[in-house]
Amino acid sequence: MKIGVFASGFFLFMILLTSFVETHKWGFFGHRRINRLAVFTLSPDMMPLYKNSIEFLTEHAVDADKRRYAVKDEAPRHFIDLDRWHKNGVPACPRSYDEALAIYSDFVLLDDPYSRPLLGRRSIELIGKDKFLVPDDVKKPDTSLLIKLNKFRWLISSSLIPAARKEEKVVISGKTINETFNKHIAQENQSYEWLDTFSLHGILPFHLPEQYRKLVQAFSTKDRKSILRHSADIGHYLGDAHVPLHTTSNYNGQMTNQLGLHAFWESRIPELFADDEYDYIVGKAEYIKDVPNYIWDVVLKSHSYVDSVLLIEKRLSRSFPSDQQYCFDERLGTTVRTQCTAYAKAYQQAMKGMVESRMRDAILSVGSVWYSAWIDAGQPNLTMLSRSSESISDSEDILLDKAFKGGNIIGRPEN
Repeated sequence: MKIGVFASGFFLFMILLTSFVETHKWGFFGHRRINRLAVFTLSPDMMPLYKNSIEFLTEHAVDADKRRYAVKDEAPRHFIDLDRWHKNGVPACPRSYDEALAIYSDFVLLDDPYSRPLLGRRSIELIGKDKFLVPDDVKKPDTSLLIKLNKFRWLISSSLIPAARKEEKVVISGKTINETFNKHIAQENQSYEWLDTFSLHGILPFHLPEQYRKLVQAFSTKDRKSILRHSADIGHYLGDAHVPLHTTSNYNGQMTNQLGLHAFWESRIPELFADDEYDYIVGKAEYIKDVPNYIWDVVLKSHSYVDSVLLIEKRLSRSFPSDQQYCFDERLGTTVRTQCTAYAKAYQQAMKGMVESRMRDAILSVGSVWYSAWIDAGQPNLTMLSRSSESISDSEDILLDKAFKGGNIIGRPEN
């Protein structure tokens, strides 16, 4: 994830930029608040279950972050580095996950990982009625020599992705590659490793629709436990999607000498000002007809703020007295170095309320996605579910807490 303000998103791990202690797990303020307030955007028909379960939805808003300490594949679900996939300065990432992998994954000889990739740099082009993978160095494509996109998509979804979720290394025979593509491009007596060079840079807008489909299914089967758990997770990931720094490879200002910017934006500012200064009247949840494209719109809007987040803080750091930018504070009995209140206030004002605006948008977004899933499931009656005495607790909770307290995050750190 990249941890993010509301979601990793406003959250939390107060980072402390350093000095007397190492990064300290401090709290998940933003995520919890977003999930909690999203409940009040829902229609009356959903309130019996959601209002009655508000404490669960609040507390478990941070489960997805805890999974980053226990699950190998969790981290990329919280962010996407859109700047890695720009063309002519514009985000050019396919909105289909398997299409993205068809462009940005490849095969290399198993015993020679530095061998020349089979497919090379390429793009997807519509030629006639079919889409093909066209190498960048081909000016006049001959379809008889090209690989059809649907063949690679089938291989990715049916074989490569399932294998990647189970194994550290995905191995496929040259014969299978040739038979799948109906082209002789691999050495049939050799084994190849599939290299996914895309997913490690984030899959947030691809993962969220999967969670949405699971929530719709949970509503359809009236599975109370699944409804609440998927709702809590969706709230977390949507919170992340509203954080600009969850959409860039410079997610912590590490490339621009602004290390610690991530927690400054998503944790320190809301921690200081969200209680007394933010307006949480966001309106009622609305039905979203096309949730996958809606999620992409959220991510792209967040990405449009990235330059402002970075440039405003950079300018402020040059004009604000350096000895007044960082202070020492007590956190859980430990002295930590963090941004002074006055400096945080100046940054918030210079951004013209951006953090508050994204948090408000996140609250309404979470409510609207929950509401849309309920609508798409046929608006099942939730009243009886709200009266259930069945425990929502799960054995995973104990494992996540144990892994989280162990402190060993899997994947790239956010701070």
